[in-house]
Amino acid sequence: MPRKITDLDQLTDRADILLCDVWGVIHNGVNPYPLSVEALKAARERGQTVILITNSPRPAAGVIRQFDTIGVDPACWDDIVTSGDVTRQLVSDAQGGIYFLGPERDISLVEGLDVTLVEPDAADAVLCTGLLDDETESAEDYRALLTDFKARGLPLICANPDRVVERGDRLVPCAGALADIYTEIGGETRIAGKPHAPIYREAMARAEALRGTADKRRTLAIGDGVATDIRGALDNGIDAIFIARGVHAREYLDGRVTNETRLQDFLNAEGVAPAYWMEWLA
Repeated sequence: MPRKITDLDQLTDRADILLCDVWGVIHNGVNPYPLSVEALKAARERGQTVILITNSPRPAAGVIRQFDTIGVDPACWDDIVTSGDVTRQLVSDAQGGIYFLGPERDISLVEGLDVTLVEPDAADAVLCTGLLDDETESAEDYRALLTDFKARGLPLICANPDRVVERGDRLVPCAGALADIYTEIGGETRIAGKPHAPIYREAMARAEALRGTADKRRTLAIGDGVATDIRGALDNGIDAIFIARGVHAREYLDGRVTNETRLQDFLNAEGVAPAYWMEWLA
């Protein structure tokens, strides 16, 4: 069982750099979590560097706009790295016309890039940022379209590897769920966000630019998604803090209490071993 902690300041001497997830840790897409925001502000005041690392398909400027809208205090972070930021290189490297599959709000991902957006039947590659309407659709609604793309041999660039994300008290599907189907049917996926290495390289580079040095052994990743936040950190040589009251809470909550035996069974089944766990970031 990972060590349970109740306060982030218990690990002040353990880490110089914190790589913190956003959705499910700092906010739920509708409201910020005040204790989490205050915990990160306090960490910065103690001299720790906080890099927010998120699978949002939008560049960091779009995340900041959302923070402004829902009321996340900008004093809780030093820099932000998004999956959208690191996916832009994959888009630039793609050959031919690209079909943009996602809501209009994510189109900023391709702004400033020398790419040609085309209709599905003219595409040489697909850029997926999410479902067109994640409030009413499911990933399975796209299976036929994805099967057609696979039959034509198109690579699918997934800008948000999350499968689901919290929005208020609901879970809504993300681009990662479409990428799962594409992989299942034998299609080629290209991903730079969590849990893959490019986003961690960029986050550590940002931390080094701020601090002058960045040691993974003095870094902790914080997140609530085992397949992205926790597996990504561990695969990239960084210890992790698992936030239990996030996207997986339904797996081990007994009423309002975390059943620690069920939590351990869940982590074992997922094949991850975070160093620490907390109910909430506080």
